[in-house]
Amino acid sequence: MKVSLILGSILLFASVSTFAQTSDDELKLGVAAYKNNQYEEAMQHFQKATELDPANVNAHLYLATTYVSQYIPGIDSDDNTEMAKSAIVQYQKVLDLNAKNDQKVNSAKGIAYLHLNMKNWDEARKYYQMASDLDPGDPEPYYSMGVIDWTQCYQPRMEERARLGMQPEQHLSSKNPEQKKVCDELQARNWSAIEDGISKLDKAIQLRPEYDDAMAYMNLMYRERADLECADTAARNRDLKTADDWVDKVMATKKAKAEREKVTK
Repeated sequence: MKVSLILGSILLFASVSTFAQTSDDELKLGVAAYKNNQYEEAMQHFQKATELDPANVNAHLYLATTYVSQYIPGIDSDDNTEMAKSAIVQYQKVLDLNAKNDQKVNSAKGIAYLHLNMKNWDEARKYYQMASDLDPGDPEPYYSMGVIDWTQCYQPRMEERARLGMQPEQHLSSKNPEQKKVCDELQARNWSAIEDGISKLDKAIQLRPEYDDAMAYMNLMYRERADLECADTAARNRDLKTADDWVDKVMATKKAKAEREKVTK
């Protein structure tokens, strides 16, 4: 009888100790599951960790990361979108908590990345700007804002060119009344974004001189501006020359990086 009571007490204690985890205990279990690609189990542990301690910043970050790991950019489905939204909620909690600056930066960039992939341009720009304000020395938010500027300019311009039946080598001309009308409308709509994009990309390259992705978009931004310089052939030619120069810089930078990698191997 005494043995049974003792065994029962031991089992009861074991049961309590197994399920009454602390937030940090759940966090550790979640990390272990995540490293083994057991995302469902990891999410359960991270979620439990946030419930046990809503102020556990790392738990919110890991939970957000687990959601992002399962998010597939470019797939427009309810489940995929819900995964992104769930990650955004957790990142936002980090921003609302007394987190370290680098944790806030990563969360702002995480939210911006998800909005970028869901084509929520204004929200993406808002959070990239937040990340930039938190860490002005990080070139990546400047680059990403430049990419957003280019995307928002390029798409409507190409739609108008297609509507006009223009070939790739043709430029909008002020001598063609219909093309001039489109050019004037696009200038009014896109010019400030083009200038902002060039400025943002320039800042990214200043911070990271061998940022070849930013250089590639500089080429695109100058071509974007060139096509809207309908009545100024000299300005258009200057911008096209600048765009070509950026292409050369991209190639030279990539070549220099590849040569350094050969030396270090």
